[in-house]
Amino acid sequence: MKLSFHGGVGEVTGACYLLESERARVLIDCGFFQGCRECEDLNFQNFGFEPSLVRALVVTHAHLDHIGRIPCLVRAGFRGTIYSTAATRDLARLILEDALAIAKREHERGSTLLYEEEDIKRAFTQWKALRYHEEERVGDVSFMLYNAGHILGSSMVRVQTKNTSLLFSGDVGNVPSVLLPPPDILEGIEYLIVESAYGNKIHEPAEERTFLLERAVEDVAMRKGTLLIPAFATERTQDILYVLNQLMHFRRVPDMPVFVDAPLAIRVTEIYEKYMGLYRDEIKQLFTTHPNLFRFKRLHMTASVEESKRINDVASPKVIVAGSGMMNGGRILHHARRYLPDPKSILLIIGYQSTGSLGRDLVNGERMVQIFREQIAVEAEIRKIGGFSAHADNPQLYAFVEHMRDTLTRVFVVQGEQVAAMHFSQEIRDRLGIAADVPTLHDEVVL
Repeated sequence: MKLSFHGGVGEVTGACYLLESERARVLIDCGFFQGCRECEDLNFQNFGFEPSLVRALVVTHAHLDHIGRIPCLVRAGFRGTIYSTAATRDLARLILEDALAIAKREHERGSTLLYEEEDIKRAFTQWKALRYHEEERVGDVSFMLYNAGHILGSSMVRVQTKNTSLLFSGDVGNVPSVLLPPPDILEGIEYLIVESAYGNKIHEPAEERTFLLERAVEDVAMRKGTLLIPAFATERTQDILYVLNQLMHFRRVPDMPVFVDAPLAIRVTEIYEKYMGLYRDEIKQLFTTHPNLFRFKRLHMTASVEESKRINDVASPKVIVAGSGMMNGGRILHHARRYLPDPKSILLIIGYQSTGSLGRDLVNGERMVQIFREQIAVEAEIRKIGGFSAHADNPQLYAFVEHMRDTLTRVFVVQGEQVAAMHFSQEIRDRLGIAADVPTLHDEVVL
């Protein structure tokens, strides 16, 4: 059995791992490289393997850094089956179509188009949905999906051959999640490929995230400012809507309009309402008596450009939730240009910000940023809440690995910036005595 790493190494994005056995080639994820320009240039390079020889692609979840290159894979000749949960499949369709729409706009300004709509359509003719714990076989390899607790439908992938067992963690969820049950606990794993986005960090306690959001809403109300929340369309927007709904329902924050100014997030929320059976038990029970978990009286979902522009006419205080989550694009940039110079306003960062992103620059304290080729002074207050992260932090990742220590022979630390991945791999070696490596792009390992 050979394992090779074609993305997600030395950085968070671009997840793509190839398993080769005697009778099968199985790919785990095929994501976009995102963040800095150098990272994104990797999307235009060869995969490092021949797509037409791959028999199956298993998708852990529907974030773009795990699915973004699937249409490219199909365009390059992949004709195998794509496997994921049904929720991941439905979300992936929205995410890929949205990514293509953005790419087409950039193409009009001279950038290269990586794939066409036909490639997306073809991919979904090859897509098969699986339930959690449902075994599937490809050649001499069998695999099974387990709940990862990261976003709706997210999975870990356990791969079994005659002689060995592997686990691809995908992205491991932060416990307790606002909406989802904790990740499944697995045993009997020999080789682990584990993420490390927060491999060297600790989130604040989960109970603080609601308090910190509550305080931010109260502060903009007192200042008569605007609360800007850059949010990923998937999971983070729904988490924020659920918590704001609870805060307003129980009158813990002042009444004010809340805008979800993100067409993709609006459509994703409809998918979240379709798969309530995947939520943790308390949320499922609440849904039976309060079916509008993500919708409340002062909420406005602004799908059209005209609706988005009219947000400017609404007097503060107000809350604006918009994409993109790292502020690399999307409507959040228009709002940031307007409200970052306002000292009464607050920009609230609630998710991971990759190196090179505008969100990372703001978290790092930049007082002058460029938006739409304009220099924008940052007078608004910048705050950060780590507890809404959908990623496990260092203690949770360590416990995740430790639970498998009796059978683990080797760990490959991926999907983290180099400093985080190196820190976590060293911790595994020092505290657990298990071989742990941080692969580099296109590394190959014989298991």
